[in-house]
Amino acid sequence: MADLALLCRVHRVLCALPLAQVIETLRPLPIEPLAGAPSFICGLSVLRGVPVPVLDLGLLLGSEQVRPTRFVALRSGARSLALAVGSVLGVRTLSGAGVRELPPLLQGAADDAVQALGRLDRELLLVLQSGRLVPEALFAQLEAEGRRS
Repeated sequence: MADLALLCRVHRVLCALPLAQVIETLRPLPIEPLAGAPSFICGLSVLRGVPVPVLDLGLLLGSEQVRPTRFVALRSGARSLALAVGSVLGVRTLSGAGVRELPPLLQGAADDAVQALGRLDRELLLVLQSGRLVPEALFAQLEAEGRRS
């Protein structure tokens, strides 16, 4: 697991994204909704000329929809996606955050989006992995929809 992470907040939840997966942070862009997409996918947005899926991190984590103040563009294998988050807090090292793998009971939670748990100060920290946020079949469907738009 990478030591440097971008910290962001969704409602009261603190999340860490491995910095190696982060492309950039940016203001929210217009989103084109997609019929039939899972509830946590807001739709498609054009980032640097390429349509990418935008995920509502609040809904993905089983909470309520987020009112995004930032998008975080991420690499997911050879593809890109954007997370709609409440705020971006900056870059921190995860050493000293007590990061541990998920206990067996929680493995598979949030569609494998949560890679590990930790603690930062007195807050629970969820370490996310971008490669598990969008299943491959869904990426293919979204790309097909993006070509039709």
